Amino acid sequence: MTKDEIAAALEEIGTLLELKGESSFRTLAYHNGARALSQYEGDFQELVSTGKIGEIRGVGASLAEKIQQLAETGELPQLTELRAAIPPGVIAMLKIPGVGPKKVKALSEDLKLTTIDELKAACEAGTVAKLKGFGAKTQAKILEGIQFLGTVGQRVRLDLALPLGEALLEQLKKLPGVIRAELCGSLRRRRETTKDIDILLSSDNPKPIMDAFVTLPEVMQVVANGETKSSIVAAMVVDREKIVLNADLRVVGDEHFPFALHYFTGSKDHNVRLRQRAIDQGLSLNEYGLKGEGRDVKCKTEADIFAALGLDYIPPELREDTGEIEAAEKKKLPKLITVKNLRGVFHNHSTYSDGNASLEEMALAAKKLGFEYFGIGDHSQSLKIAGGLSPADVKKQHREIDELNARLDGIQILKGIESDILDDGSLDYDDDILRSFDYVVASVHTGFNMSSEEMTARICKALAHQATTMLGHATGRLLLRREGYKVDLDQVLKAAAKHGKMIEINAHPIRLDLDWIHVKRAKAMGIPIVINPDAHSPGELALVEFGIDVARRGWLEADNVFNTKSLAEVLKELNRRKAAW
Repeated sequence: MTKDEIAAALEEIGTLLELKGESSFRTLAYHNGARALSQYEGDFQELVSTGKIGEIRGVGASLAEKIQQLAETGELPQLTELRAAIPPGVIAMLKIPGVGPKKVKALSEDLKLTTIDELKAACEAGTVAKLKGFGAKTQAKILEGIQFLGTVGQRVRLDLALPLGEALLEQLKKLPGVIRAELCGSLRRRRETTKDIDILLSSDNPKPIMDAFVTLPEVMQVVANGETKSSIVAAMVVDREKIVLNADLRVVGDEHFPFALHYFTGSKDHNVRLRQRAIDQGLSLNEYGLKGEGRDVKCKTEADIFAALGLDYIPPELREDTGEIEAAEKKKLPKLITVKNLRGVFHNHSTYSDGNASLEEMALAAKKLGFEYFGIGDHSQSLKIAGGLSPADVKKQHREIDELNARLDGIQILKGIESDILDDGSLDYDDDILRSFDYVVASVHTGFNMSSEEMTARICKALAHQATTMLGHATGRLLLRREGYKVDLDQVLKAAAKHGKMIEINAHPIRLDLDWIHVKRAKAMGIPIVINPDAHSPGELALVEFGIDVARRGWLEADNVFNTKSLAEVLKELNRRKAAW
C-alpha cells in the first residue's frame, strides 16, 4: 500500500473504533497518526525498508508496527475485523448532521439499527425518542438531518461554496450596526471542499442582524435563531448548479472580534497548538480573548494576537499545524505567492480540440487578464473523444500561431500540447513532432484501472522522456465525483526531481491536482510548479486563482512557480530544455 492509502486505512480504523465506543485517547491516536503520515515529506519507502517508520512525528511504536504491516502486506487483521463488525449503513449514519459516534453507537446497539432507512423508520415510529439520552427533540432533529442529508450533508467544492458564502457576507456587511464581518472556517483557509459556511461579525446590537440573517433571500430553512448565533440552510445557483449548505452566523462585540476570527477560522489542530503556546507563556487564549495574571491582552487584529505570542502573522491558508507556528517563531514564514505574480499560463484548450473558443479569442482573454504569454495545450491524437490533434492539425495550428503572433500586440502564444501518456508510458507523437512544440504537458486520460505499481511506472517513464516539460493533473481526480487513479505520488515526485521536470497545479476547481500536501513536498524537493487553469473557454482562464489557493496552502512563494517568470525568462528556459535533446 502507498503512504496515502495507509493513512486512509488508519483514519478508517479511528472512526470504526469510535463507533465501538473505544476511548478518545485510542481513537485519536489513529486519526493523528493518519494525519502525520499523510503530511510526511520525507522518503516513506526508505522508512519502510529500514524499519524506521517510528521516526515520523506523531507515530508511536505500536502504530509504526501497523503501518509497516500495511505497507508490506496491504492488510491488517484489526481493520478487517472492524469492517466485518460494523455494517456500512451504521457508518453512513455519521453523515447525518448532529449525529456523532456516541449516538450512532447507541442507535445501532440498543435499537439494532443498521441503515439510515431503518433509522428514519424508527424516528417516524417514535422509537428513537424513547431511547435514553435522546428524546422527542433529538428525534425530530435526526429526521430533519436525514431529510437534508442528500444536499446539506454533502461537501461542496470551493468554487461553488464561496459565491454563496460571499453573497451572504456582502448582504450582512450592509446592515446597520455591523462593524466588521468575515468568512471563517474552511472557506477562509481555502480548502478544496467545504461542508458549511461560517460567518463572523461584530456589532453592539446583534438582534436586528440575526433577524435579517434568517430572512435573507438565500434561506431555505431556519435551523436556529438565537441572540449571538443563528443557523440556516442556504441555497443559490452557481454555474448552473444548485448549491445547498448549512450557514452559521455568530455575532460578537468588536473587542472580541480578532479572537473569534482566529478561533472560527481554524484549523482545530492549529488552534490547539496556539492555545498551548499561550499556556506555556502563562496566558489563556480562546474565542473571547487573551488573558493572563488578571489582565487582558488587548488585540485589535489577528496580527496583534500572533505578535503577543511572539509570532509573525500566519496567513489563514497555512493554519493546518504543519510547521507554521515554528516558522512564525523563527520569522521564516514564506512570502506566499499571489495571483498578481502570474505572468502567463500553459495548459489551455481551443476549438482545435475540446475548447469552445478560438486561439485568438483565448489569447486575447489572457491578455485582458494581464498575462504576457498564453500557452495552448490542446489534446493529442490518441484522445479522439476530445478532438485530439492529428500531426496535420498540429502543423495547421502552428501556422496559425505564427500568424497570430505576428499580428497581436501585448501577448505571445506559445506552442504546446497536452500529450496523452499512453498505457506503456510513451508520449503520443514521434520525436520529430514533439520537437516542434515549445513545451509538452504530459497527462493521463485513460487506463485508470491500472494497479498502483503499473500507473506509477507509466507516469515515471513519461517523466523520463526528454520531450516532457511538465506533468498535468497528476492523479486524475475529479473532486467529489471521482477518486484519482492509484499511483504512488512520492515515487512520481522523485522521478520529476530526478529528471528536472515541472509539475502542474491544475487550477480547475474540479481537479485542484496536485493537492496542497504534495505541493509542499514538491517544494521541499526543489520541483518547479506550474499553475495552469486547464481553461476550455476564455472565462476559465481566471480559474488560476484557485490554483493560487492550493499553492499558498502548499507554502509556495513566487520563485517556486515557473509561470511567475517573464516571457523572456520562460522562452530562455524552454529553449534550453529543447536544446538538451
